[in-house]
Amino acid sequence: MPKQEMQSRLEFAAFDAKQQSLLSKSKSRIDRVLPKALDRFYDVVRKTPETARFFKDEKHMTGAKAAQSRHWNNIATANFDEGYYESVRRIGERHAIIGLEPRWYIGAYAVLLEEMFRGLAGGSGVKRLLPGNDIELIISVLKAALMDMELSVSIYFERTKASQVTVVEALERELGRLSQGDLTASIDEDLAPEYATVKTNFNDAVANLREIISAVADSAEAIGTGSREIAQASEDLARRTESNAASLEETSASLTQIDQRLRASADAGQKTVERADSAIKAVNGGRSIADEAVQAMGRVSESAKGIDAVIEGLDKIAFQTRVLAMNAAVEAGRAGEAGRGFAVVADLVSALAMRAEEEAKLARDQLTVTQTDIGTAVGAVERVDGALADITEGVSEVHTLLGTMAADNQTQSSSVTEISSAISSMDQSTQQNAAMVEETSAAARNLLSEVGSLSERAAMFQTGGDSSRVRVTAPASNVRSPQTPAHTAAKSQGSSATKNAGRSGADDWNSF
Repeated sequence: MPKQEMQSRLEFAAFDAKQQSLLSKSKSRIDRVLPKALDRFYDVVRKTPETARFFKDEKHMTGAKAAQSRHWNNIATANFDEGYYESVRRIGERHAIIGLEPRWYIGAYAVLLEEMFRGLAGGSGVKRLLPGNDIELIISVLKAALMDMELSVSIYFERTKASQVTVVEALERELGRLSQGDLTASIDEDLAPEYATVKTNFNDAVANLREIISAVADSAEAIGTGSREIAQASEDLARRTESNAASLEETSASLTQIDQRLRASADAGQKTVERADSAIKAVNGGRSIADEAVQAMGRVSESAKGIDAVIEGLDKIAFQTRVLAMNAAVEAGRAGEAGRGFAVVADLVSALAMRAEEEAKLARDQLTVTQTDIGTAVGAVERVDGALADITEGVSEVHTLLGTMAADNQTQSSSVTEISSAISSMDQSTQQNAAMVEETSAAARNLLSEVGSLSERAAMFQTGGDSSRVRVTAPASNVRSPQTPAHTAAKSQGSSATKNAGRSGADDWNSF
């Protein structure tokens, strides 16, 4: 500290040359009361856990007591020079390093000053009426102590501020690198123990961020590959689905036509069956008519036989008539002139009888031809009846076949209708699937675009290594259990560092 600044502090505290001289002249008295005051001081320190933890053992505390005794001997000389300032600085910095809060330091000074005041006042307390010099001495001691505390506390806060500045500068520098995408940022310089957790947590956070960005980049690349494959597969599936939809649509149209044709065939078969029924009825009616014709011809044949008998009777009558005419002619010839008229009549009757015989013969021949024709007609009618019977049997079989075909056509029509309905539903589903596949393909393309954007953003970060992006995988030994998170471990390390710093040895102690 510059001499001028030290002098300014002395003037501000109204610690003039007279008081400094009085302080230096009373050094022997201070030396006499100081040991008891220090004993009382360290007894309180020993009983207070918050202060006792700064000492490893009794030997460590004894060394600190000796250093503090030397420091007070230096104060009692009232020589507030550069050497004094450096001593106070070491004390303040050491307090900052070990984390000794000013409350404990100032409180300890209260105990120390109480004992010193009692000793300097003759052991009867400050309120006793003292000589003027003693009062001035106590005031001088008080001011010296307060100035010493002020310096120590100021240096403590300067040291703390310096540590804060170092931390802020380190964070500002490394955060600036992070803002530029450089994930290799790391706080490497040594920070004050109280900020050790900041360094540890920052470096751990950056390491974790490096791992996350590397994993994101790897995942983005993998997702991009998968997205491209999904997009390609979706597009292929969309094309195939559209083709299947078109085929199903054509198939549905064809089945509709087949269904219509089968329905038409079923209707035609039904009409054919009805016509066959009419034909069977007509054939059955023809057979009945043929039977009636055969019966009628039978009756005609029987009638012809009766006519033949009549003609035969007429033929016999004509023969007998001709015989009678011959007899009459013979008798007329015997009668001579008287029987000439009978002879003429007899000739006429004989001629009529002969004509009757000829006509009877002609009638018989005609009747014979008629009977032959009737027989032929009966045979023809019988053959027609047989043919009609065959036709009836064939038409019955055709009727059965047509009925079966009509039923089959109806069944096929129903089946084709169901198939057509199913294919129509499949066509609608395929159309919906095609639309869904198209949406999936579009979503895959969008995902691919987003993954590309994510990859580009991930590539903006530098994670160290030979390439612009390195896969960072934490080794198994660095994996922390859930019970010991990073910040807890860092705090433990920080506390240990603080304790170790406070127990690093008594050589750094110049005063408490």
